[in-house]
Formats: sequence, C-alpha cells, structure tokens
Amino acid sequence: MKSKRRGFLRAAAATLVLGSLPYAAHAANAATGKMKIGIVGSGKVGGTLGSVWAKAGHEVMFSSLDLEHDKALAASVGPNARAGTPREAAAFGEVLLISVPYHALPQVGKDLGELLKGKIIIDTSNPIPARDGEIGVWAREKGAGLASAELLPGARIVRAFNAVGYARMAEAAKRPERAGMPIAGDDAKAIAVASDLVREIGYEPVLIGPLAKGKHLIPREQLSGERSPDEIRKIAATLD
Repeated sequence: MKSKRRGFLRAAAATLVLGSLPYAAHAANAATGKMKIGIVGSGKVGGTLGSVWAKAGHEVMFSSLDLEHDKALAASVGPNARAGTPREAAAFGEVLLISVPYHALPQVGKDLGELLKGKIIIDTSNPIPARDGEIGVWAREKGAGLASAELLPGARIVRAFNAVGYARMAEAAKRPERAGMPIAGDDAKAIAVASDLVREIGYEPVLIGPLAKGKHLIPREQLSGERSPDEIRKIAATLD
C-alpha cells in the first residue's frame, strides 16, 4: 500500500514539474532577455537575421512559402531554430520580423490578421515600384513606414534593416567598430526591443524619428548603406 502511495506521489510530482515547464521556460527567457522570434519571410535578409538571433540564444521560427526550405535552414542553424507556416510563426513569436517583397505585404496582413495585433514587428520590407507595381508606387507616395502600418493594422512597427545588404549583416558583429542602424517607430517599448535586437546583429541603433520617417529607410536614399551613428544623426536632422 505504501509503495503504491509513493508511486502515485512520484507520478503527481512529475506531472506538476512537466506542467510547469512552459512557465519555467518563459520565466527563464524573461530573466535572460531571450525571446521567441517569428520570421515571416526567411529569404536572404530574414534568414540571415534569424540565424544570428538563434545563435545568440533566442528561439526562432522561420517561415515562408517554402516550408522545406525553412526546415533545411532551421536544421543548419541549430537547436534554437525551427520551421513552420507564417501563421505558426506569427503565433509563436513575441517579436516578428517581416521580410517579404512589398507587394506581398497586403496579403500578409490579410492572412495573419488578428495574430499581428499588439505584436512588435520589425519591418524590413521596401517598396520598389519596378518590382512591386501599384502597391510600391502607393507606399512610396505615402511613406514606407505609414504604408506598412496601414497594411498591418494594430501592429507595433519598427522599420529597420532596410538599406544594408544581408551579407554585411551576417558579419557585422565580427567587426571591431559598430556601424549605425537607422530605425523609425512610434511605440517606445517596440523601439527598445528592436534596438536590443539590432545590437545583437552588431549595429548601434539610431532612432531617426517616428514611423513617418520610415519613408527615408529604403535603398538608394540618403541613409542607405553603412555609416557611423553620428553620420546617421546628422543626415536624419536634415530630413523632413
């Protein structure tokens, strides 16, 4: 009888421990500053950034329209990486990186809908009219930051990583001096979280202003390419 009782108690204790694991994992992540990051668009930019964050200790889920590619990418990155559908990545991530051709952004907003509301989103997508057609023209006229906010309603958007090549991002942390990374956003918490993630890639974040200033964070504009933080601040001060 006593042995049965001891067996029951051991089983109950094991159940309690297993049941507490998700909470314990969340608490451990909060204590270490590590997060769950969903990548929507795991191409050159999304794949590069997600890989660096996973190797830094964050939990990352890669997603795109090619699940087999994402599975292979996750396997090559290591134990902190996994693959899923865009909806799974959006539900998984405390923070989302959206890195898709701009003409795909309206569909992302429709497909992921409620999953995006309240989420911190790092938006790397750039409107390029020659590739993106009418949506690219519209986003350029409206401004990329405000256009993204309209297409992804309810999200806490920070524009970043918009005008530096992915190959430079991959090895930025190895360089002795940090280049600046201009970012734009309206939400203080989102800016703080995005800034920490920018630093982990190897750049010094430079807030150039609210999301409306995100229109300047596109290729071939004055803030494109790598510059020192001071140079970025000086250029940003001249922009409307």
